[in-house]
This record gives sequence, C-alpha cells and structure tokens, in this order.
Amino acid sequence: MQLAPAQLTEHLKRGLRSLYTLHGDEPLLVQEFADALRAAARQQGYTERTVHTVAGAHFDWSEVLASGGSLSLFADRQIVEVRIPSGKPGKDGSVALQQLAERAQGDDSTLTLVLLPRLDGMTTKGAWFGALESFGVTVKFDPIDRRMLPQWIAQRLQQQGQRVAGGEEGQRTLQFFADRVEGNLLAAHQEIQKLALLHPVTGDGVLSFDQVENAVLNVARYDVFKLSEAVLGGQAVRAARMIDGLQSEGESEVLVHWALSEDIRSMKRVKDAIQAGRPMPMALRENRVWGAKEKLYERVLPGMSDAALASLLDAAQKVDGIVKGMKQPDWPASGWQALHRLAGMVCTLCAAPSRAAPASRRP
Repeated sequence: MQLAPAQLTEHLKRGLRSLYTLHGDEPLLVQEFADALRAAARQQGYTERTVHTVAGAHFDWSEVLASGGSLSLFADRQIVEVRIPSGKPGKDGSVALQQLAERAQGDDSTLTLVLLPRLDGMTTKGAWFGALESFGVTVKFDPIDRRMLPQWIAQRLQQQGQRVAGGEEGQRTLQFFADRVEGNLLAAHQEIQKLALLHPVTGDGVLSFDQVENAVLNVARYDVFKLSEAVLGGQAVRAARMIDGLQSEGESEVLVHWALSEDIRSMKRVKDAIQAGRPMPMALRENRVWGAKEKLYERVLPGMSDAALASLLDAAQKVDGIVKGMKQPDWPASGWQALHRLAGMVCTLCAAPSRAAPASRRP
C-alpha cells in the first residue's frame, strides 16, 4: 500500500499498520513523518524501541529478525526500526526483509519501521521492496520543487503563527528566503524556527522583509543536477547564482561542465532520434531522460533548431578546453566565467525555444 505524506493525519485516524517503509532524500520530511508514527505508536502502548542500522556487507540480520520476534518483560508492544542508509540491503538483507514483511501480517505487538534513502526504479522493482509494499505501507518523499518552496515556507511560518506581508512585498520576502535555503530543507526548517525565537508572535505576526533578511543565513546547497534543471528551465538568474554557489563550495569545474555538456549532447541525441521517426516519449526513454528533465525536454526541444544545438555543442567543446587550462579566442580565460557563459547560452535558448534559431547565431 502506498501512502502520500500529506495523507498521514487521515491514515492515523484509521489506526496504525504493523509495517511502514519510508524512502526519499529529504531527511527533514522523513524525520517528521517517522516522529509522528512513533508518537502515535507510544499512545497505543508501543513502549519499547530498538534501532538497527545496516552498515557493511557483513551486517548480522539475525539480530533484526530476533528483535522482531521477542518482547521484553516490561513491554507489551515494541517498535523495531531498520535503517539502511545505502538503500542496498544485500542478498541476506533481501531475504530478511521479505521475512519481516510477511511476519508483520496480523502482528499487532510489533511495529516495524524501515528507513531508506531515495531509491531508483530498479531497486523498487526488487523482491524485498515488493514485499514491504505488499504487506505494509510505503511512503515516498520527493524533494520540494523549487517553484513550490516559497509556498512551503509560508505554510511553515503559518504553523507557528507568523506570515509575510501581503502582495508584492510578501512574495519578494518568500523568494528571498527560498533563494537562501534552496536545496537544504533542514536548514530552511531551522531558519523558520529561528524566526519564531527572534520575533515572538504579537498582533498579526507579520514579518517584514528586513526582519527575514537580517535573520536568514545563506545556507543554500547546490548540486550539478539541480543546476541542470535550472538551465533547461531557462532560469538564467538562478543558474548564475547556483554556479557561483558551486564555485564557493569548492566544486570541480570539470564536473559542472560535464553536467551542462551532457544535457546538450542528450538534447542532440533526442532531437536526432525524433527526426529519425522516433516518438518523443520513446526517444526520451532510450536516452534515459525522465522525471523533471523529461518535461523540460518536451517543452524546449520542439522549437530548438539543429543550428542552435550545433552552436551549443561547439560552445561546450570550447569550454571543455578552457576548464582544462586551454585558451579559446573570444572566450573568458577563467573556467568559471566560461561556464557562466555556456549556461547563459543554454538558458537563452531554453527560455525561448521558438526563437532558438536566431539565438544560436549570437556571438
């Protein structure tokens, strides 16, 4: 059984199940959901708790199986947590998890909680995950989309009795907040809590832009994959900020260039496949394009000309030399400046795909 995180409250009203599997790459959301399950379990008499963290290929799964089948003299019900940070239980773990899942049926004395990171499609098709899903409740935690982050921040502020001003000023405040915490939801949560301490709720609880600006630190975390989404989305300002952030965090120029150039090459491959008669969905699957990128490709590729893609490929090749210490005529000598320029070129084309051909002729 699959459950959306937002359905937790209604789910708990109907009573706890004996097996839950939480997976995703947002530690804050996973932690909050697990805390809510534990709190509900304590109210229902689950007074004992054991935690097993799977580390290494030689982890002893017999301890997990044993703890799930025994209770101490001082507890009628217990919580057994199995944490698998790698997301790979291994051969023995796969068998053990299937046994745990099957044993959970009809067992109201033990609540088993399995915590996993984000899982790829192949892993979720494995027998052990299938057993967890069949015999229990699975909850997937997707990252908060950047476009939804201001709304998420506003909701969290509202929960503690605070809000931003209405109209354009409030939107500017939320966008500023989102820019400072992008990619770091746990830090966003901490900054929101800090605002509650710095500005205790009085009156209508409205926070000004200056109050938020003075309180919120720049704790954003960027990665090359999020940069890719920003560039393909034509978000030039955000992409430039992310490149600066990656540089300040000590990221490799070569890795950033790889992310940008791989998207350019991927777009060229998909475009060629479409022109060869492949339907776009098939061309995207064959080139391993899915998720957020799939929607971005569907939007920008129809209006992007062969000349535009050829121009981007040529630019990517030049930047490849620059980040490796070579100089190119009419290009910045700095690798990071060259990456800014390359990202800007892609953003321009992706922001206005219908004008792709003229844009590709710009110097």
